[in-house]
Amino acid sequence: MASLAFREICEETEIEVFLNRFQDYVGVKLPIDYAMRSKIVGAFLHGRMVAGYMLVLSPPFRSYLFVPDRIKQSNPFFAENPFGMMEINGLWISSSLRSPKLQMSVWFHLVSNIYLSKKKFVLLLRDSRNKTMGRLLSLAEPKLLFEGTPNLMIGDQTHSKIQLSYTSRWSILINSYKYWLELRQRQNRAKSFVPRPIKITSFNPTKHSHPEPIK
Repeated sequence: MASLAFREICEETEIEVFLNRFQDYVGVKLPIDYAMRSKIVGAFLHGRMVAGYMLVLSPPFRSYLFVPDRIKQSNPFFAENPFGMMEINGLWISSSLRSPKLQMSVWFHLVSNIYLSKKKFVLLLRDSRNKTMGRLLSLAEPKLLFEGTPNLMIGDQTHSKIQLSYTSRWSILINSYKYWLELRQRQNRAKSFVPRPIKITSFNPTKHSHPEPIK
């Protein structure tokens, strides 16, 4: 089986390709200036980009913009030093990447980069309706900061319902074994999957010998 090749994306033209692919799969177009100051990693299979993610290593964080002021004022986490945080965004995996092993390799690569960042906290923003993403992010045991309708300014774009949570770098490392378990479960489901047989009906020419005239 072929393996994924990971590399950092730095050229503006390739960053645009990344953002367009993210928009195709997620439905949200991230600003180019926001992406330019992020660390963007693409996953390539046979030279074609099939997945990727962004690490925002310094403020301002896009996820904070969508949280209502009342939440920021009432939750002591928002008083933490933002330079001790990082934000994950732009995460997407192509539907053409069907192998559970290749899918999870994207997560393992992301986890390793999070650990190497040496940031204390990791901000996790997702579409509340995306249950698959929610399950994978829950493996790191995050704490919920906000869930609901985002606070949008004119020109801003994101999901209609969002969930913002945070976890620590060490929590992701300690719980990394859960991603191995998730991989095993996905592989077992893939092996046990039996496609439904296609039902082929016989052709009765008497039903089609006198077609209706075009009116």
